[in-house]
Amino acid sequence: MNFEPYPFEKLNDLLQNIIPNAAYEPSVLTIGEPQFDTPKFIQESLANNAYLLKKYPKTSGEDILRDAIRGFIKTRFNVEVQDSEIIPTFGTREVLFNFPQFLLFDKPESVMAYTNPFYQIYEGAAIATKSKVIHLNLTEANNFKPEIDEEQLSSCDLVILNFPNNPTSSMLTAEEMAEWVKLALKHNFVLMNDECYSEIYTDQKIPSLLEASILAGNESFKNILVINSISKRSSAPGLRSGFIAGDQEILKEYMKYRTYIGCASPLPLQAAAADAWNDEAHVAASREIYKNNFKIAKEILGTEIPEATFYIWLKVGDALEFTKKLYEKYNVKVLPGEYLARDDFKGENPGIGYVRIALVEDEAKTRDALGRIKECMSE
Repeated sequence: MNFEPYPFEKLNDLLQNIIPNAAYEPSVLTIGEPQFDTPKFIQESLANNAYLLKKYPKTSGEDILRDAIRGFIKTRFNVEVQDSEIIPTFGTREVLFNFPQFLLFDKPESVMAYTNPFYQIYEGAAIATKSKVIHLNLTEANNFKPEIDEEQLSSCDLVILNFPNNPTSSMLTAEEMAEWVKLALKHNFVLMNDECYSEIYTDQKIPSLLEASILAGNESFKNILVINSISKRSSAPGLRSGFIAGDQEILKEYMKYRTYIGCASPLPLQAAAADAWNDEAHVAASREIYKNNFKIAKEILGTEIPEATFYIWLKVGDALEFTKKLYEKYNVKVLPGEYLARDDFKGENPGIGYVRIALVEDEAKTRDALGRIKECMSE
C-alpha cells in the first residue's frame, strides 16, 4: 500500500530548514487537539476504575458505556437508538480506516466518495480497499457544501460526509442532510457522517445525520451510519472513546468483523468514558472557550464566527509561502490547506490558498498568536 505522508509530516518537511524567530514563544496551531486538562471527574473515574485492568474487555463494550452513548444520543439529538444500532469503538480513527475494509471487501471495483479537503484517514481507507475515489469539493463558490452529482453518486458504494466540517467549519442543515439520505436509499450506497465536531458549536445545536434520516422517513436508518467521539467534546483524545451508530443490519456483521481486530477498549477507559458521555456541563464550559476564541479571531482577523468546530479556514494567497514566513518571522505554525486536500479529476485542489488554524489554546495564547498572524498578513 502506498499511503501519502500525513499533513504534519509534510509540514515538518516544509519548515525543516527554517530557524524561527526566538523573540517569540512558539505557538502551534496545527493540530485539532484541545490544549486543556481533561475534566477532573473523568480523570478520577479512570483512576478509581484502574483495578479493572485485571479483566479482558468485551469487543462489544460494557453495558455501562453502551447505555451512556445511547443516553447521549437521546439527550443531544432526541433520537432513540436500539442496542443493536450502536457499537462503542476505540475512538473513531480506527473505524474510519477499518469499516470501509469490512464494507467493501467483496466489491471488486469499489467506489468511495468523500468531502475534499478531508481527514486523511478517508484517503487511507480508499487506498487500503483499492477504491476509486470521487472527491466532493468544498469551495467558497459552493459555500463549502458538497454539490450533488447523481450520475457520480449512483456508482458509489460508500459516501463519507464530515459535518460540522474539518477544516472549513461549514455545516449542513438537517434538511440538507435528509437529501443525502434520500440519495443513499435511491442509489443504494452507504452514507456515513463523521460527526466528531458536533458538540463544538457556537450557538445553535448541530443536527445529526440520524435526525436527518428520521426526517427523510428512514426511521430504521437503512444505509445510514454516524460516528462520534469524546476527543474534542471532553478534551480527552487519549481516552479513545467513540461510537458508530445506525443501520443495525450493517452493524451486526461489522460487529463480527471487529472481534478479529483486537481494538476493545480497556475497562477503566470504558468506565471513565461512560461518565464523560453522561455529563453535559463540562462540554458547555468548553464550548464557551472556543466561542470566545472565535470572537477574538473576528476582532483581530475579521473572520466570521462559524457555527461549529474550533477551526479557521483562512484565505492567505500562497499558503506554503505564508506558512514559512509566519514560522520564520513570528514562530507560529499553521497547516497549509493543500496538505488537507487533493487534486480532483479536473486537477483542482480546493485547499490551495488557505491555511487551517486550530483555536485550541486559552484566551491569552490565542490572542497573542492571532496578533502575530495579522502582522504577517499585513506585510
